Parts: sequence; structure tokens; C-alpha cells
Amino acid sequence: MSDFFGDVTELYGEIVKDHGGRPRNRRKIDDADLAARGDNPMCGDRIALYLKTDGQRRICDAAFVGNGCMHSLASASLMTEVLKGKSFTEARELSDKVRTYVMTGQCPHCEGGLQEDLERFAPFEKIHNAPVRVKCVTLAWHTLNAALDGTKEASSE
Repeated sequence: MSDFFGDVTELYGEIVKDHGGRPRNRRKIDDADLAARGDNPMCGDRIALYLKTDGQRRICDAAFVGNGCMHSLASASLMTEVLKGKSFTEARELSDKVRTYVMTGQCPHCEGGLQEDLERFAPFEKIHNAPVRVKCVTLAWHTLNAALDGTKEASSE
């Protein structure tokens, strides 16, 4: 399938299909310390993110519930995997870098301690060519920032 942006089937790599079809950490954490809801009104994606912390500003567990397209679910699934063990500062830094990468296809400041985690998001490298899908992929990250900020609500609009 080809269009103006090239072969859109490239957007559906095996990792995206796997995590989108069988999301990891798709559950509620009943005793979560932080939580937020995210909404992408344009696409209908909705998630609730739950974080369990150690009291020292480090994420011990991360999970989500919700519904959405394959890209939204795959992003939330991958995000919850890489957040475990991260400090709040590392989680925010990772969020900024992943969102930049997804929106532009580039991440000029991605080397360093989080590089291995960022490489997990390589399947979204070309998603910037489909701007409507960028909001799907970044929804989980906006929701993470809302949870860390204590605002409890996020939108990818």
C-alpha cells in the first residue's frame, strides 16, 4: 500500500504489531502511588496509567488499561516496560526524547544513559510521516507527564 508518504505498511513493524496486539503490563495497579488518564479525542485512544513508586522518586512498576489503535497500545506497552526502575528525572528525560523522536524521526541528543531504552522505540522512527499517528504514539508519554506532575489528565491534542 503506497501513498504520498511512501509505503505505510512500514509503520506496522513486527514489534508494533506484537505490542499493539498483545500489550504488556495491561492491568490496573490497585495500590498505585501515581495515576493519570490520557485521551486522544481525534482517534478515540484512551488510557489510564498507573505507577507504583518506592517513595524515593523511582518507578517500581508501571501498567496501563485502556483502548486504542495498534500504535497507541504498542507505545503504552513499550513505555511501561522501560519505565520500571527509572527515576522520575530519567522518566521525564526519556519522555522528552521519545516524543522528539516520534515527532521528527530524529533525536539529536539521544546518546547517553538512556540510549538503549530509546532504541526500543525505533519501530516508530517513520511515524512522523503520518502526523495523525504521532498523537497516538505520544499519548502514553503525555499521560506519564501528567502522572508525574500530579495533573491526572492528559490529551494528545
